[in-house]
Order: sequence, then C-alpha cells, then structure tokens
Amino acid sequence: MNPTLLQQPFFQVTLPIVIAMVATVWALISTNNRRLDDIRGDLKGVSQRLDRIDETLKTYGQKIAVLEDRS
Repeated sequence: MNPTLLQQPFFQVTLPIVIAMVATVWALISTNNRRLDDIRGDLKGVSQRLDRIDETLKTYGQKIAVLEDRS
C-alpha cells in the first residue's frame, strides 16, 4: 500500500468521522432494542390484566342477564 495514500484527507478526516457515526448509530439502535423489549414485557402484563377484566365483565354480564330473566 502506498504510504502517501494514508496521508489523504479522506483517511485522516472523513473515515474516522464515518466510523464514529456508524458506532454511534449502532449503540443507539442496541439501546432502543433493549427499551423496546422492556416495553414489550410491560405490555404483556397489561394484556393479562385486561384479559382478567374481560372475564370479570363477562361473568357480571351473565349474572345481570340471569337477574333480568327473573324479573
């Protein structure tokens, strides 16, 4: 490899900046993926609670229907 080639502004200025930008983007993406996993876990808990509430509402609806039939 030609030693004067490494003295070009592209290799001394541009390439380190591009590498730093790529590393930054990679770090941000990996951090956001972990946060999305946390949010996904929270949503599973909320979904389970909503399923229980839905079952309770169905039970109450059935009880109300029985009471309406009696009167």
